[in-house]
Amino acid sequence: MSDLTRNDRGHRLLRMTGRDPGESHRAATPLELLFDLAFVVAFGQAGDQLAHLLAEGHVLPGIGAFSFAMFAICWAWINFSWFASAYDTDDWFYRVSTMVQMIGVIVLALGLPAMFASVDHGTSFDNGVMVGGYVVMRVAMVAQWVRAAVQDPGRRRVALTYAAFVTAAQIGWVLLALANLPFGAVVPIAAVLFVVELCGPIVAEVKLGGTPWNASHISERYGLLTIIALGEVLFGTVTSVAALVEKQGWSVEAVLVVVAGVGLTFGLWWSYFIMPSAQLLGRYRRRSVIWSYSHILLYASIAATGAGLTVAAFVVEGEAEIGTTGAVLTIAVPVLVFSVVLFLLYTYLMHEGDPFHIGLFLGTVGMLAAAVWAAAAGAPLGVSLVLITLSPAVVVVGYEIVGHRHQAAALERALRE
Repeated sequence: MSDLTRNDRGHRLLRMTGRDPGESHRAATPLELLFDLAFVVAFGQAGDQLAHLLAEGHVLPGIGAFSFAMFAICWAWINFSWFASAYDTDDWFYRVSTMVQMIGVIVLALGLPAMFASVDHGTSFDNGVMVGGYVVMRVAMVAQWVRAAVQDPGRRRVALTYAAFVTAAQIGWVLLALANLPFGAVVPIAAVLFVVELCGPIVAEVKLGGTPWNASHISERYGLLTIIALGEVLFGTVTSVAALVEKQGWSVEAVLVVVAGVGLTFGLWWSYFIMPSAQLLGRYRRRSVIWSYSHILLYASIAATGAGLTVAAFVVEGEAEIGTTGAVLTIAVPVLVFSVVLFLLYTYLMHEGDPFHIGLFLGTVGMLAAAVWAAAAGAPLGVSLVLITLSPAVVVVGYEIVGHRHQAAALERALRE
């Protein structure tokens, strides 16, 4: 594309006929990167609220509210990103629609404290502001799907299916917000609405032929959001170290926490990008639904890891109801969830198991168990954090020494089928 054509795209409306799913060198756009910044705020809000509840010992309310929040946050991003991969025209209407959706994300983030508080206090479930943010986002999203239905006749049924599911689910969320029910009564209704949300892409992409999304582009987009989520781990590291330094000055333990926090971030990043998502999604497009949905758990576990490091800071400052062992659990459990989901997702994409990779996974679990045992035995916080850091390192080292050969052979078999 010439510079003149590229510069002219934002000044006129383009026909939304769908991108080429086989387009080479398809990369994330500056607009998509700008859109992702809104989710830095949302992840931060959710992690901060979770950290406070966990530090107070309110584990179940914290997990319940955090799960609800992370589904809402991740689902908003997923809705936008898959549409963008298929129909990004980058004209003025598309850009304005994206800005409107960013406003909705910020409103959603602003509604998180009230929602967490309502779950914690057992009062009526207060998700009104969150639903308001979603209404803003979905007015823009439905308008885009209707535009695609009009301008891409060959995929009109797919586009209208997306628009219908999004609209139906949103009506349900509005009615639920108006009902003023306690969280316990909300859970089964929300579960039904979650199913409606998740079924839309399944029907559209699997049953009706789907949209022209690009495998390398969507893989890059998910990888970029993984990096944004990992920023929460670094933020939690800084919070923990700042608390240690303020309490006892720079010490061996403070240095260990710095090394452990950065090492853990790096290890989670490295182990995630071992997965050859782009190649396999390009070959087996129907595997994209499970691949995509699994990332909700991955993103939630990463954000929760950052929250756990913040809890560790509260423990150091003496402002938490849980002790060192509890703080270590708030970090080790999310890392375990990340490891389990990543292992299962890798196996699903490859469609075959590998005893060597099972061994690496068990080594990861063993390191996490050792970290909790060390904390329970009275070891300093820094020692336990180093052991947690070594859990993804088991996968990374094993992959770099031997596992990459196993993966190359498995990938060759998968792509040859």
